[in-house]
Amino acid sequence: MSEKTAKRPRAGQSAGWLPTLTAAAPGLLVTLLIAVIQFSQPAALATLGNLVFDSYQRLYPRPYEDAGVRVVDIDDETIRRLGQWPWPRTDTARLTQTLTDAGAAVVAFDVVFSEPDRTSPARAAEILRQNPQARGDYADIAALPDHDLLFGQVMASSPTVAGYFLTRQSNAARPVEAAGVVVTGSPPMEALPAFEGSIPTLPAIAQNAAGAGFVSILGDRDGIIRRAPLLARINDRIVPSLSLEALRVAQGAGAVVVKSTDASGETSGGRVGVIAVKVGNFTAPTTREGELWMHYTDYRPERVVPAWKILEGRLSPEEMQAKFEGQVVFVGAGAVGLRDLVSTPLSERELGVIVHAQAAEQMILGKYLSRPDWALGFELILLTLFGVGLAILSPALGALRSGVIAGLSVALTIAGSWAAFRYGAILLEPTIPVLTIALVYTMVTSFSFYREERSRAYIRRAFDRYLSPELVERIARDPGQLELGGEERDMTVLFSDIRSFSRISEKMAPQELIRFLIELLTPLTDALLARKATIDKYIGDAVLAFWNAPLDDPDQYQNSAHGALDMIDAMKEMNARKSGLVGPWPGDIAIGIGLNAGRCCVGNMGSRQRLSYSLIGDAVNLASRLEGLTKVYGVPILMGQTLAREIPQFAQLEVDQVRVVGRDAPERIFALLGRPVMAGDRDFQAMKAAFADMLAAYRGQQWAAAQAALARVRETGAVFGLEKLAGLFAERIARYQLSPPPVDWDGVYQAEDK
Repeated sequence: MSEKTAKRPRAGQSAGWLPTLTAAAPGLLVTLLIAVIQFSQPAALATLGNLVFDSYQRLYPRPYEDAGVRVVDIDDETIRRLGQWPWPRTDTARLTQTLTDAGAAVVAFDVVFSEPDRTSPARAAEILRQNPQARGDYADIAALPDHDLLFGQVMASSPTVAGYFLTRQSNAARPVEAAGVVVTGSPPMEALPAFEGSIPTLPAIAQNAAGAGFVSILGDRDGIIRRAPLLARINDRIVPSLSLEALRVAQGAGAVVVKSTDASGETSGGRVGVIAVKVGNFTAPTTREGELWMHYTDYRPERVVPAWKILEGRLSPEEMQAKFEGQVVFVGAGAVGLRDLVSTPLSERELGVIVHAQAAEQMILGKYLSRPDWALGFELILLTLFGVGLAILSPALGALRSGVIAGLSVALTIAGSWAAFRYGAILLEPTIPVLTIALVYTMVTSFSFYREERSRAYIRRAFDRYLSPELVERIARDPGQLELGGEERDMTVLFSDIRSFSRISEKMAPQELIRFLIELLTPLTDALLARKATIDKYIGDAVLAFWNAPLDDPDQYQNSAHGALDMIDAMKEMNARKSGLVGPWPGDIAIGIGLNAGRCCVGNMGSRQRLSYSLIGDAVNLASRLEGLTKVYGVPILMGQTLAREIPQFAQLEVDQVRVVGRDAPERIFALLGRPVMAGDRDFQAMKAAFADMLAAYRGQQWAAAQAALARVRETGAVFGLEKLAGLFAERIARYQLSPPPVDWDGVYQAEDK
């Protein structure tokens, strides 16, 4: 048995898991991402889950049971009959006394009496005195009892709860404290809704009430009231809601008891929060923030009594007793202009007092919606099981069968969530597991489709390794372009070569040398491709590239200059990093680049058996010679005069006039030293002017003047990397001083090598 045969895994061995894992990877990544998002609980996901819970409540509202809670509504008919609001406090006192006489266990006001009664006798007397036609000082009227004091006296003799508003604006006003709040465990101050001020009921009224509770209820981000706050804090003081305080007073109970998370050994992720609130005989489970999840009933007329029927005596004593004896009574305003309207899952326009009443009903009946601490963990496990299972099974089952499984999983998740709500009053959010199933199925099937398409495109990708993507597209559109021949274009050509490559290569094994070239040529090629170059070929360590073919490039000259400078920058970065795939980087590596522009013939060249998309022309040959001359003149980039004329904005320097090997006509050659920002540099301009003076004197055989100008060049030449160039001309000038050139010397340098 050969070594290769011995190492080949058998069917069912570990090699088989890799394709499965690869196919499942998108689904697994989606599952992981959604699990992280779910764990972080962003507000958008919470809103999505809330909308699902709203739909559940509309499908199955809480069945109404008479829990001994009534609402007295100051409705439009009441205002029409008894006059505009606010009424004289004597009317409110009469309403309170009538309810107390009927046997109400507590009368809680979802109305805040924060301003003195304008109709009190003293105020009325003052108004009368200001009348120009007044007679007397109305002292007998002013001496009558104040209406707020009368109302306070009735409150003192009745089981009542005064309401107050909480505000985010800081002020010194504080509501009266009746029985207070006791905390078992650490105070959950950070968890509770925080307020810095209040608008309380007048002290003359509130101090005579048996209790005080806040009436402020804030909805979620969409304005819907899904949770009723039972607790809040004003600075460092915990205060109860109107519904909680009403139950306390109705039972004659002491302080409200708040149970925090660490009172039962729970940690709540290290954050102290509320678990439950106990008031008298009732214990209500809450959210961490001390809120009660609301499960609303449909509108029930038997819960509400219009205030006018009570104040006008339309109900007999027996009827009053039947409706209110032993009842928790909330008084609220539902008239137009007074209406305290809120949105609930069941109604866009619901009286705010109804929320307080239904919160009290749920606490009395012990009928709660709950989202247990384990709900989030359960949902995470569910989405993980569905996501991982579907990701692994889908590639093997195919799109149709995995789609059926995904559909069944979605149906099972939604059905389970609904059953938990309907029969267990538990809120389990199905949206995230359902979203996971949908996204995993989509990603896995899309990835499978992509892999099939990638397989079909194998041949095309193979050609992409040898031809430019633009050329492949053109050939795909027009196969006739595979015919031999070409077209003439104005083009820009680049040749680059690695300095001392022979010495570098002799120190490496062949495989090391190949890896080294890949490591080196990849960033250089990236620099060219980023500037819209077409890579013609690699010749060992050399690169031939061009611009303006096969696609037109109106910025070919600027792109070629930027591309060459980008290659130099990439080379500096690699030298600074000094790391590669072949071990230690072989010292500082330099490249030389020749650039030239001119008319070329570009197209499919070669034989009928094998084609190559390339270009030929004098401009190509000159670019190759210029690359070789970079070693002579000691500059990294040399370009011909045609290209230099096209990019005057770049930092360029005419360095000589040369007659290259194989070419009769001389060529002015230029060093490309930098981008336009360097061209505007004052030192560069001074150096360029000095070098031009040197060249003029040199070509005019004025050797002393040439030496003087060259001295000026050398002062700043090192900054621009021109030490070797300056030394070259210093040597030439010194030689010609000793042995002058012929009289007919034209100043052209004859290159000896290619």
